[in-house]
Amino acid sequence: MSTNTPYPLLNRKQVVAKSYPIKILQYGDGNFLRAFIDWMIQEMNKTVAFNAGILMLKARKGAGQIPLFKSQDSLYTVCLNGIKKGAVLSNNVLIDAVQDTLSPYSDFSTYFEQAKNPDLRFVFSNTTEAGIVYTKTDQLTDTPQESFPGKLTALLYKRYQFFNGQADKGLIVIPCELVEDNGSQLQNIVLKHAKNWKLEENFIVWITTANVFCNTLVDRIVPGYPANRSAEITKALGYKDQLLVEGEQFHLLVIEGPDFVENEFPAKAADLNVIFTKNLQPYRTQKVKILNGAHTSLVPVGYLAGIDYVRQSVENKVVGEFLRQAMFQEICPTLDLPQAAVLDFANDVLDRFKNPFLEHKLLSISLNSISKYKTRVLPSVLDYLKNTGELPKRLTFSLAALIRFYKGDRNGVPIPLQDDSSVLTFFTEAWSTYAGTEESMFVLVTAVLSNTSFWGQDLTEVEGLAAQVTSYLFQIEKEGINNAILQF
Repeated sequence: MSTNTPYPLLNRKQVVAKSYPIKILQYGDGNFLRAFIDWMIQEMNKTVAFNAGILMLKARKGAGQIPLFKSQDSLYTVCLNGIKKGAVLSNNVLIDAVQDTLSPYSDFSTYFEQAKNPDLRFVFSNTTEAGIVYTKTDQLTDTPQESFPGKLTALLYKRYQFFNGQADKGLIVIPCELVEDNGSQLQNIVLKHAKNWKLEENFIVWITTANVFCNTLVDRIVPGYPANRSAEITKALGYKDQLLVEGEQFHLLVIEGPDFVENEFPAKAADLNVIFTKNLQPYRTQKVKILNGAHTSLVPVGYLAGIDYVRQSVENKVVGEFLRQAMFQEICPTLDLPQAAVLDFANDVLDRFKNPFLEHKLLSISLNSISKYKTRVLPSVLDYLKNTGELPKRLTFSLAALIRFYKGDRNGVPIPLQDDSSVLTFFTEAWSTYAGTEESMFVLVTAVLSNTSFWGQDLTEVEGLAAQVTSYLFQIEKEGINNAILQF
């Protein structure tokens, strides 16, 4: 952004902003947490008087964006753009829930003093998938420990000591890393540190009885700083914000934990899309099958049809209808959640795919498409077959298109395939056996489906699958995908 802008820098002199007692420690100052959790805290402060302030901590060494936060009194703006219930929405939200930002590496004493804060109740984190790991070299005496779990263990021990193990001074830990069973894994690492540091047994009991580590599922696309629209947004806001962060309208947080967490974290009262449950797995399956599965099913079909972006694919009359039928007729019925909720989620996914503010390239989703099909689409294929006795035609057509995608060209133009070299070599050799006949196509398909390193099983043992995929793939190869898809 130009430094010659006439607009003043965002700070507490320029806008009306509230202050709150620090009830939340947040490990991580990245775009996702700022446009997801911090935005939620802001909404709860505004609508249900949650009255919670956030101390934002750097998860890694270095100042990072701390100087920017300091210059703006920890204020920033979240720009939410997208489609909600069919309508295009765009709104800007000033976030004043963050009270301060610091690095445990450069200001360890201030960080560690937070253990004594009687108001502290929540810990949120997003330290990437590599953040929830056990680091053997971490020691209790480090200032600070290298890993996030190490830092958290030391802080909890300090808190345990200061408050003499009071049960009501435990914390609710809600990690947002994209790791399955993230809360359980984090707790296990904390307990491992406590054991290896030879901390007293009563502390270990306090960890497991006075604190709760929730497993979570998080979902919101956060592109980050909207560089291409910053001048336009600055004009609308009337101030310059160096920490602008853009996110989509859709958001979902699923928290697996005891009932009291829902009472203390009043997200539902603030009309936020937060689900509290005793079993996270059905919601994870829903996200993987519908959101991720739809993406993976779409990529080879849309791209081979000459389309480059997700939104264009959904808006295309033929490809878009194919995707809708695959989602609503073949994926949604395989889920064990109430169908009304499943259909609502699927409609939200389509709205997200049509978001005019995001240009999501199909090729950017195509990375490692074989392993993605295995985890995201194949379960729906097998569940549909189990439930109905028939193969889902559109999902198997997508598999045929995927095999054609790995041939490596679109209308004679090379496709920049992104996968392990062993996968690419396999498909080069497999396609070299194709002689233009349906019989040789069956040999090719059989080789792909029987590759257990791809699928974790021999898919030629799934009755009718090889024949159906062969038929579709032969059609695609002979007629082109735009003609082959018309049958649906």
